[in-house]
Amino acid sequence: MERHIDINDYNYELPDERIAKYPLEERSASKLLVYDNGTIRESRFASVAEHLPEGAMLVFNNTRVVRARIVMHKASGARIEVFCLEPHRPADYERAFQQRGESEWSCIVGNLKKWKEGEVGIDFSYRGECHTLRAEIVERGTREHIVRLRWSADCTFGELLEELGRIPIPPYLNRESQEIDNTRYQTVYARFEGSVAAPTAGLHFTPELIAQMRERGFGFEEVTLHVGAGTFLPVKDDDAAQHLMHTEHFIITRATLAHLLDNVDKIVAVGTTSVRTLESLTALAWRIKMEGTPATERVIGQWELYDIPAEFGGREALQTLLGYMEANSLEQLKAATQIMITPLGYHFRIVRYIITNFHQPKSTLLLLVGAYVGDDWHRIYDYALSHDFRFLSYGDSSLLKVDR
Repeated sequence: MERHIDINDYNYELPDERIAKYPLEERSASKLLVYDNGTIRESRFASVAEHLPEGAMLVFNNTRVVRARIVMHKASGARIEVFCLEPHRPADYERAFQQRGESEWSCIVGNLKKWKEGEVGIDFSYRGECHTLRAEIVERGTREHIVRLRWSADCTFGELLEELGRIPIPPYLNRESQEIDNTRYQTVYARFEGSVAAPTAGLHFTPELIAQMRERGFGFEEVTLHVGAGTFLPVKDDDAAQHLMHTEHFIITRATLAHLLDNVDKIVAVGTTSVRTLESLTALAWRIKMEGTPATERVIGQWELYDIPAEFGGREALQTLLGYMEANSLEQLKAATQIMITPLGYHFRIVRYIITNFHQPKSTLLLLVGAYVGDDWHRIYDYALSHDFRFLSYGDSSLLKVDR
């Protein structure tokens, strides 16, 4: 089937001064745009519960941003930045962060033209002793390269990054990371290391707000999707359907699936990464229905969900997954997805409401918003621009509600 999406239809003028360069002093003090079936109004994020259905189930992405940028130098003094994107050997995130002495990662390299061959490195102190970190490119690619890292300290790779790494704040902030980013570019519920970008819709939540909402009967569940640098890749082709989506790994537990099924009509995805995770579940369920297995070793394809009949809904998908996991004594599912949610006939099955920030022009995230609210995304963004909303990662938020 031929697919065409003119990305120029998802463009808007975003003045630089509307991009929030720093977070607000208080997370939940941000503004909230509420879109409710065509009606738009302004609120405060601290009041988000007032705009949600009673007993709604909010789904957080509990991934944790790692200090993935490491600055090293050649013997000549040339500055080289290694940006660790995802583990290569071992490929499993948990094992990769526990590696000692050596690890290989897929990386973006800054100032690559100065690093033709050999090693780069940095000396550092760990527990009062001097140590070294050395890196070499073992496989060159077009954009990403496989880099082997070796270090002398008796520490895990995760501990090494905590010691030497820098938080990879988004490039559109046009500044170096600072101390404030170490805490504020993390959600308060971040637990599992693996992301190079924060699930920013969750940055507005505080422990106090979550506790208040629990007391009022709102439910909270967590999924894990490790956000890759591909989330910032612009759509370069005028036909967005030609854009190649990046792969992101996710994990969901059987207990979470059971709670989602119990609240299937009141699921609120906090952030586009939670949307991508939840909607990807339908593909795994359809594989079970058609093949007898979720085949989690196969990446969920960019257009795979578009080929699933619309009548295969969220309730049946969750029931199918739960039945499979119970029959096979599985407590969690691990998979990877390249799902691309666009206005090109995408049918939402599991997600009912979305909490999300305001995204870049001509981005895949704006396409996702367009898939959910239709052409009203223009009205939403026009309202936000004309009412002094702050944009992008450290900006304000929106709650999108569409009856389906």
